[in-house]
Amino acid sequence: MIKEIIPGPRSGAVHIPASKSQAHRLLVCAALGEEETEIFCDGISKDIAATMACLGALGAEIKETKQGGILVKPISAPPAGEVILPCGESGSTLRFLLPAAGALGARARFKMEGRLPERPLAPLDRELMAHGMSLEKRGDTLACSGKLRPGDYRLPGDVSSQYISGLLMALPLLPGESVLQVTGKIESSAYITMTGDALRLAGLALTPDRGCWVIPGGVKYRLPRALCVEGDYSNAAFFLCAGAMSERGISVTGLNPDSHQGDRAVLDILRRFGAETERRQGEILCRGGALRGCEIDAAPIPDLIPVLSVLAAGAAGETRVINAGRLRLKESDRLRSTTEMLKALGAEIRELPEGLVIRGGKRLRGGRVDSCGDHRIAMSAAVAAGICTGTVTVEGAECVAKSYPRFWADYEALTGGKA
Repeated sequence: MIKEIIPGPRSGAVHIPASKSQAHRLLVCAALGEEETEIFCDGISKDIAATMACLGALGAEIKETKQGGILVKPISAPPAGEVILPCGESGSTLRFLLPAAGALGARARFKMEGRLPERPLAPLDRELMAHGMSLEKRGDTLACSGKLRPGDYRLPGDVSSQYISGLLMALPLLPGESVLQVTGKIESSAYITMTGDALRLAGLALTPDRGCWVIPGGVKYRLPRALCVEGDYSNAAFFLCAGAMSERGISVTGLNPDSHQGDRAVLDILRRFGAETERRQGEILCRGGALRGCEIDAAPIPDLIPVLSVLAAGAAGETRVINAGRLRLKESDRLRSTTEMLKALGAEIRELPEGLVIRGGKRLRGGRVDSCGDHRIAMSAAVAAGICTGTVTVEGAECVAKSYPRFWADYEALTGGKA
């Protein structure tokens, strides 16, 4: 699908859909629990649908209700025989459910799409195999069997927080106590905090001590009978950044001001750029100010870098993005695809091995952008139209369905937002 976006700033209001990060965690805890739970989730993206489908294949009963919820009846017993788990391009689905399949003792084949087969699983895979699982990867399929044993698990903290979250949700189901030791600096630690929040809601409070979790075995998860997924700061960032390039600004609703989502940091970064943010009753308004470049540490907020790079292109002076090597392992090589997107639109940007340097402060000319099948590149290109003098054409615009299926409708509802 191709989207042609007229240039110029946007203004208006957007209600942000549900956080897929929180939805994944609540769905997993519900399916591994003891009691039926209804999860109200405003918007089901492809990634959330992948987790629902895989949990269904493992034996949970999952259906959407007329009230707009997702009703989850837990897995009562491991599936008989081998099951197919269609995880699509969702790294969270794969990394959360691989340990869960081991805890259940399920024989399963994870079917992967896009760049997911290329994304790393080490050293999580080695730890799982050292504790009773068998894994075999062939092309886009990862086969697993065997049952996880409780014991001592060890992971580095600088590869993926999803490895840690997956083990934290699976190990309590084992018959004995386990210890998870995470070494070195933990990247994206806010996502581990979100996992702890979901487990606490399910009745299990885990408190780490210097990167070490002591995890009791034989735990029975019990989520509340009904709960609501909070709004997604990662998706809100696109509209907040668009607002920062607009005199009138854009307001977003649906966000939890006390959320532990790591991408809530977008509000602080916007203020460092010089944008004005105002929290009102139930909404956050962001509008433009005298924007100036700054340094951005990508380590805790890798998903924000494409759209923050767009904002940097509109800010006077130089912006440096550092500690961004992990962006090369996303749905696209996001250091490369962000650079190519902004160069196609006329920005001055330089790609580094683990970062970006952007010289901003001028209007971009517009142009044609290849989304590279990456939802965050497509949405960032739409935001870039706010500082362009000519039309922005986005190829592969349908990829936004991975995280934000209604993005184009929400974008086009803004004043000046026709695409």
